[in-house]
Parts: sequence; C-alpha cells; structure tokens
Amino acid sequence: MTTQLRIVHRTGYTYPGGAHASYNEARMTPLSSTEQVVLHARLDISPKPWTYSYVDYFGTAVTAFELHERHERLQLVATSTVEVRRAVEKQATATWESLAAPEVTGVRGEWLEVTDLTDPGEELRTHTLELKASAATPADFVAAAIDYLRSEMTYQPGATGVQTQAADAWDLRRGVCQDHVHLALGMLRTAGIPARYVSGYVLPSRTAPIGVATTGESHAWLQWWGGEWLAFDPTNGHVPDDFAVEVGMGRDYRDVTPLRGIFTGVRTSSMFVEVEMTRLA
Repeated sequence: MTTQLRIVHRTGYTYPGGAHASYNEARMTPLSSTEQVVLHARLDISPKPWTYSYVDYFGTAVTAFELHERHERLQLVATSTVEVRRAVEKQATATWESLAAPEVTGVRGEWLEVTDLTDPGEELRTHTLELKASAATPADFVAAAIDYLRSEMTYQPGATGVQTQAADAWDLRRGVCQDHVHLALGMLRTAGIPARYVSGYVLPSRTAPIGVATTGESHAWLQWWGGEWLAFDPTNGHVPDDFAVEVGMGRDYRDVTPLRGIFTGVRTSSMFVEVEMTRLA
C-alpha cells in the first residue's frame, strides 16, 4: 500500500513586548528514505530572516535562521507532501552475540549511549537486566520490554515536559510519546541494543477521507538494531505504518527538537503549534 500525505506544520513564538533579535534552528522537513519520498517541501518564515540550511550529523534536515530586527511574533509554516510505502514487516536477525561484536558496538556505539533524558533509573535498570537474562533473543527482549512499559505507563498529556527525564516519567508512571520512547530507549540501550529516537507526524485516523484536511499529530517512535534498523512505536504498540512520516532521528528528543533557539530583548516567550494533515492518495 502507498499513501500520499500533505503536512502543514505551523509553529513559532510570541514575544510580549517584542524581541530585539532571535537565533533559531528548525527541524521540520521530512526525510527521504527507502520507505518514504518527499515530493515537495517548503518552509516559510515570518518575519523574513537570514537562513542557512544543512543536514546534521544524524541525517536530519535543518534550517538555521537569524532575525536582527524587533519582532513580537515569529511564525514558521512547513508544508510538505510525502509518499509513504513501508516495507512488509521486517524480521530481526540479530543475536545477543552479534550485538556484542565490535562491528556493532563500534559502528553503532552512539546509539548505545544512555543520555540523561533516556536514563531509566535504578529500579527500571534492574528490571531491564532481569528481562534480558530471560530473553533468548534481542527481539524477544524488545517485545517484553515494551509490553512491560505499556502495562505500567499511562498516556497523559501535560504530566511531563520536553525536559523530563525518563527516570522521572517512570516515577510518575505517566507521560506522552516522548516519555514512552525515552524509557524504551533507556531499556534497550541498557541491554546492549543500539536504538535511536525518531520524530515525525502521524495521521490519527486510518479512514480519513482523501482530500479532507484533519488535525495531525507530532509524534515519536524508535528504531532498534536487529541486523537492520527496525521501527516500533512504543506508545501505540505497533510498527509505524503508511500513515506515519519520519522527520528526524537522534539520541533523544534534544537532537530532533522541531524548533529551538534563543532571543534577546524580553524575558518571556509563548510557543504555539498546529499540525494539519491531508490524505491525498
């Protein structure tokens, strides 16, 4: 099955009293891969800034930009059309022995690093090692770890923030997709499985009428190394399908933040976000 989706992602900041200058990075352009092709992508920024585009270390498209004039509002509109065709569900071939080999631990070592956002804490770390000891294969462990997280965690918007660490979300037993992914990454990396954070968009309704714009969602899932990169959505408990669009990847949320920056002239800012998705085919 092939799905064609149009995504319109509006975001930005308002600055009460006006910012004198601002410096930002946007990661809002979907990537092209073997499973999705970007047919069109455009990023409009208002007020019009100086811009510089590049691809970061992890392969995510970045637009860096600066404004050196007073502005009370900064708005970005990222419009893209993406054709998605996921492969038939892949099967993991990795063994515990192959994951411990230098060609994995060396080449994919950065995906084994437990960052502060993905550190699961002592309680969950202990349980992770117990699960690993009883798992015959890495695939068995991944399934058991995510099942355990889903049985313990409650999805609750507003319970956590973008800087919440995995261990704190675990103590709360509440969070959003970002927290579910950080916890899963912490468990997988603790067990010696390379894993990375994926940011993107999801069309919530699989029966959305063609040509009708609906509210979309910024979302997160993960990829783990099982002989090749295998995607899984720990929040929803399934492999991402043709209604999911990848934007970026990294070690944790900080590597894929859609919009971040600094400003001068005022003390506070307020962020706004809106995602609209249309199924085209």
